[in-house]
Amino acid sequence: MKKNRIVLLSMLVCALVVGGCTMAPKYERPVSPVAPEWPTGKAYDPTKVSEQGTPEGEDVLNLRWREFFTDTKLRELIGIALENNRQLRGARLSVEYYRQLYNIQRSDLFPTIAGGLGASSQRVPADLSGTGQRITTDRYDASLGAASWEIDFFGRIRSLKDAAMQEYLATEQAQRSAQIAVISAVAKSYLNIASAQECVALDEKLIASYRDTYERVKRNYDLGLVSEIDVSRSASQVAVAERSAAVYLQLLAQSKNSLEFLLGGPVPEELLPEGLRGLNPSREVSAGISSEILLKRPDVLAAENKLLAANANIGAARAAYFPRISLTAAIGSASSELSGLFKSGSGYWSYAPQLVMPIFDMRTWSSHSASKVRKEMMISEYEKSIQSAFREVADVLATLGTVDQQLKAQQDYVASVKRTYELANYRYEGQIDNYLSLLDAQRALQSSEQALVALEREKFASQIDLYTVLGGGWEDSPAEVEETAQTVENAPADAAE
Repeated sequence: MKKNRIVLLSMLVCALVVGGCTMAPKYERPVSPVAPEWPTGKAYDPTKVSEQGTPEGEDVLNLRWREFFTDTKLRELIGIALENNRQLRGARLSVEYYRQLYNIQRSDLFPTIAGGLGASSQRVPADLSGTGQRITTDRYDASLGAASWEIDFFGRIRSLKDAAMQEYLATEQAQRSAQIAVISAVAKSYLNIASAQECVALDEKLIASYRDTYERVKRNYDLGLVSEIDVSRSASQVAVAERSAAVYLQLLAQSKNSLEFLLGGPVPEELLPEGLRGLNPSREVSAGISSEILLKRPDVLAAENKLLAANANIGAARAAYFPRISLTAAIGSASSELSGLFKSGSGYWSYAPQLVMPIFDMRTWSSHSASKVRKEMMISEYEKSIQSAFREVADVLATLGTVDQQLKAQQDYVASVKRTYELANYRYEGQIDNYLSLLDAQRALQSSEQALVALEREKFASQIDLYTVLGGGWEDSPAEVEETAQTVENAPADAAE
């Protein structure tokens, strides 16, 4: 009996020592498939990628959205959205779901201990009993034991646990990406509402001007000074302006509906912007000089977590080539009488180690090959996510590098068109020019002012875009930070590299 106990204890010690091993290949992060620095040229503003930017590069990740967005109404709307948005709620539940799956997989490393109580009664006929008489036997059992606990000598279960952990961490990064997307969408909807209100106000002002012009043309027609075609052209311009105002009213309503959807409820009227002019919703940020910041974007980190999970699954597939060792053990008490169940001398114990050696199983080979192909797929996805992130940042930098020039040129154009309209109106009043010159000036003024509003909105939106595509915009609660830190602390050494 003492020898058996020594054997059992030795197996348990070996399980604890060897169980920390894994056959997963050493993880090496793929080389970034993009240039180490951002693109340069005439389309790019050097202040957005220089070392003098404040804040720049790495600081963007530490710049919380409450610090980045300077408009108090917008900050309050974002806070409401983060609390009530259904997409974020679903992302949080997804994280919790994968966390529980990880806990389930991790539990396979430990034996499942179960207790049991049993009773049985058996009668043996006389011709089958050794005594020639009928025998009735009773048995009562009370036991505590583990059934078929796999001792993870070759790291199969540990590799599966590591893969589950990386899948869980990937969902955390997906939640952060979702939060960034919601914040950006709320800010864009806020800008859309402001620009639509600005265009509605411009059109209402223009409609009043066009109606005034129509009345003047109508009077001149009644006096026989102009032809009927001028009256018709003036009336058509009023109709065009009214249609344009209706279009922007529609866009305003749709932007409010979009914001209401993001907030998960009605939008408080007092939190809506009054217009785009004078609005400065956010701070300016710089991309820094290195593209390595992209490696910390949540979507890129999620892709790397999935790559790490695929790497761990290779370890599980490799371990399937080796024997599986399991142990069934129990300790308890048994007696033929219920009253004697816990008396001295009624105790018993048992253990039954089992080794299963795979000899021929084609699924093992196919599983190993599939796990390696899966890793290559995840490498491709990881590299693709970095390339997409680089392109997004480069596109925003190109916009920011040219939008000020476009704004300056458009402002000069609007000023010249306004002067042209004033001169055309003066010449028409003096009967020097016909109505066509005034009509062209009115049309040019309307389209140029609307284009100016669109460019102002684009500049604000690009500042927000640069912040979000660099990976800024999410923040954890203290509890989430602590929980994530504890989880990563238990990560395998290869994954940490």
